[in-house]
Amino acid sequence: MRTRVAASIGTAAETFDSVKLLRAPDAGPAFRRWQVAVRGRLDERARPLVALLPPLGPEVDVRSLAGDSACIEEALDRLLGAPPALLRAEFENIRFRPAHRTWARNLVDGDRETWLQVATALRACHSVTVAPYWDGVRAHLAEVRAAYVNAMAEGGVEHLLKSLCGPVLRWRPPVLELEHPYEADVHLNGRGLVIAPTVFSTRRAELMHPALDPDEAPVLAVPTVTDAVACGTLWDGGDASTGQALEELLGRTRAAVLEAAADGRSTTDLARRLGISPATASHHTSVLRKAGLITTRREGKAVLHTVTSMGMALLEPGSRLL
Repeated sequence: MRTRVAASIGTAAETFDSVKLLRAPDAGPAFRRWQVAVRGRLDERARPLVALLPPLGPEVDVRSLAGDSACIEEALDRLLGAPPALLRAEFENIRFRPAHRTWARNLVDGDRETWLQVATALRACHSVTVAPYWDGVRAHLAEVRAAYVNAMAEGGVEHLLKSLCGPVLRWRPPVLELEHPYEADVHLNGRGLVIAPTVFSTRRAELMHPALDPDEAPVLAVPTVTDAVACGTLWDGGDASTGQALEELLGRTRAAVLEAAADGRSTTDLARRLGISPATASHHTSVLRKAGLITTRREGKAVLHTVTSMGMALLEPGSRLL
């Protein structure tokens, strides 16, 4: 009865997740176009946020610190005004890298200058990784939230939880299972659950616990960007000329196949990732290979497709063939 659906996890948390995603070795084909447009534009400005990424263990819950506002300035105001008790609760179990521990201790102590560094980094990263795409992101999140609300209206909370099932979530009444590197049982005990769709979250759902109020409902952040074809318009805001030109040249699905093959993919993997049949994937790779945009080789029973230098020149704006 206390389960509800939120609009998002907030623009500050989405920005922090975008930095993590940008550093990921494989963000997936759905984010390829975004990565190509954004990579290399942050340089040293992201350093304070990177320092907040521990190599192992729990991570900083930016939503708890900055709230779920859609306005970055409002989120930064809340971040800079976070109470000391919340800072201690959020940071006490974070295993920072040795080089960052003194700096992190200044955060826990509420040092104003150190927190201004974090706020400045969040603002700078937001302007590059999120703000140019925010109209599309906001529309996407609103559409997903409406689908969640409709599912709840049609069949109650259980129907909503069934609709969330997929690679990262499983509903086995009365238990909702999440794929996670650390095994744990979380008992809600009547607190309810806040379900929040996300865009830049990794492909793993995350359960965020209120640090100061054990009676408050935890927030389940659910990744919603998994299909490169269906979510292609998300990135029209920042690099529209490059992305749209590529789609106009190759067609949306074929452009998505080229982007997905940048990491080296088999025909079966391409089909699964893009939600198309293996026969369709094989047809598109054949056309791309004849155009000199991909190469194909056999590895055991699998056929592996990789992008050529000419193909990468199409994917990466500003690159040149020598």
